[in-house]
This record gives sequence, C-alpha cells and structure tokens, in this order.
Amino acid sequence: MRFKAFDPARRRSRRLLGVVAALLAVTSLATACGSSEKETTADGKTVLRYQGQTGQVTYPELAASLGYFDKVELKWVGDTTSGPQDIQSAATGQTEFGAAFNGAVTKLVAAGSPITAVVASYGADTKSFTGYFVLDGSPIKSARDLIGKKVGMNTLGAHHEFLTREWLAQQGLTNDEIKQVELIVVPPVNTEQALRQGQIDVGALGSVFRETAVERGGIHPLFTDESLFGAFSYGTYVLRNDFIANNKDAAADFTQGVARAIRWGQTTPRDEVVAKFKEIINSRGRNENTKLADYWRSTGIAGAGGTVAEKEIQLWIDWLTRNGELEKDKLKPADFYTNEFNPFANGEFPAESGPDGQALGK
Repeated sequence: MRFKAFDPARRRSRRLLGVVAALLAVTSLATACGSSEKETTADGKTVLRYQGQTGQVTYPELAASLGYFDKVELKWVGDTTSGPQDIQSAATGQTEFGAAFNGAVTKLVAAGSPITAVVASYGADTKSFTGYFVLDGSPIKSARDLIGKKVGMNTLGAHHEFLTREWLAQQGLTNDEIKQVELIVVPPVNTEQALRQGQIDVGALGSVFRETAVERGGIHPLFTDESLFGAFSYGTYVLRNDFIANNKDAAADFTQGVARAIRWGQTTPRDEVVAKFKEIINSRGRNENTKLADYWRSTGIAGAGGTVAEKEIQLWIDWLTRNGELEKDKLKPADFYTNEFNPFANGEFPAESGPDGQALGK
C-alpha cells in the first residue's frame, strides 16, 4: 500500500490554487446569493441544507431530535468526511452550514470567504482526543527524533497537520527542521496497520481507531492534542455572512439549538447520550452501522454549550502568520466569530446551567 507524502513545493502550489479557487467561489457566491430565495417549510421554517457523517450524529442532528429548533428545519444532502470541504460547501452556497477545524476556517476567511463561526463543533479533553502513536520500543522519544521520519494522518491542511507542526514548534524545532518531518496521508482505517508494519513512524489515531489499537497493545502516544492545550475546542460550525444578515432569526435559532444540544451532551450521562445517538441513526434510514456510537466518550468541547473562546481562534491566526501563510494583523478573531446567538454566552442562560437554562440537577 502506498501513501501520499508531504511535498513542500507541491503544497505551496496547492495552497495557492486553493486560495484562488476560494476567491473565485466567493465571486460566484455573491452572484448566486443575490438571486436565490431561501427554502421554507409549509409552516414557515427556514430549511437548512447540510452534510452529515456516516454512522455518526452531529450536534445539529441531535438538536433537531431533542426538539431544540423552533424556526429552522434540517435537510440532509449527503455525507462528508472532510471539514475543509464541508465549510467550503457552506461558503459557496451548496449548504447553509458546515463545520471544520478552526485552522481551516481561518484559512478560508483569509482567502476571502464570507463566513462566521457561531458555535464550537468539537474539541479535545482527557476522554476524547487524538493521540499521535509510536510503537513500544520505538527509538522516537522526542520531537527531534522525528526529523526525517514519517507521520501518518487522515488529510493534510487540517487538524492533524496543524497539531503535529504546532507540537514540533513547541518542542523547539525550527521551521527548516519541521519541514524535514514527512507527513503522509493515510486513511484512518489503515493507520494502525501502517504503523505496525513500519510504513510510518507515527500514526494519528482518534475515537474507535485509537481505542481498538490501544486494546491490541504494543503502542503508546508520543503526544496528544489534549496534552498541547488541555481542554480546548478545535472546530466550529460556520454560517455565511449573507445568510446571517438576511435570516437573523434562523441563524439565531440554529445556534441556540446546537448550543443546547452540545450542553445536553456535556451534562447527560454517557450511556444516555450513546442510546440517543443510536436511536437517531436507526430512525433516519440511511443503512448505517451504530457501532461508532459506542466509542463516544464526551463532547470534547471546552466551553459551555459550545461557547467559542477568542484564544481558540487567535491561536490559528498566530500560527498561520508565523508560518508565512497570513499577513500580520490582517485578521483578528472578532472578524469571523461571534457568540451573539449562543444562550450560554449572551446572558440568556447561566453559563453553568443545563440545556434548558436551569440549574444542573433540577
């Protein structure tokens, strides 16, 4: 099996093409949005098209099942496995919302896409995290040992690449040294095998892939994303700016519903959450397996109800600036995130309350 290696020259070329494509998409979007009309239900609810994830339940889907939406209704248009693709679909008007790693959101905004992050979508804590694993007995003990070695991850330009390079930088490697660490694209289902067979030296493993690999033994994490920043939200749901401007009630309803669903997940016993996920998966008739639900451990989201912290955005602005991918002071977090519609941040609900704004335990 052959995997795709990181090529700096190719990456720079791809990055430039991505920026151009994004800018062209924004131009097309501006034209399209001016003539399109939003879809509504018979009872006047705004229809939000979105992409799901096979065998998993997203927080908007959980919100819909829990009855947390009053003014919007979801319309599933397919599944995605890529955060950058998901938010690109939202930015170009193919869907109304998408979710991705905040570094990818920052890059898309820097390229000119008019999107705003409104609520967190995922993160890491001691229960839910990605580990960057090596074999027991591996000579790799430190970041410096990775120079000239291979790190396997599901995609480039997203969470795993950013976190790997951030850890290397935190451990004192220079940019030139970091470039010598070879990043390899490996499908998550193949990562453990590639690591055990020596095709890669480090493998990024999360969720079911991490837990089953650890159960088989013989591996341990060199570092984890949770070890970098502690409990930290790494991704957000985004809406187009024109959608927010023209459909403020719908944008607010979407955000409060997702926030309450996240808070429900943060405050409800794990077994109840897993049971609810399986109920939703079985009821939507997509011929899916519910096994992934058994590996859910926590939301991983740091802020109550997905409240976005400025540092969760600023970190990636600084990272892109440091790596020469963003002009200094071109962006600030307030340019493209808001907690305005989140009831756990705007004063509607106490931050430490439950999903309905009541004190926990009542």
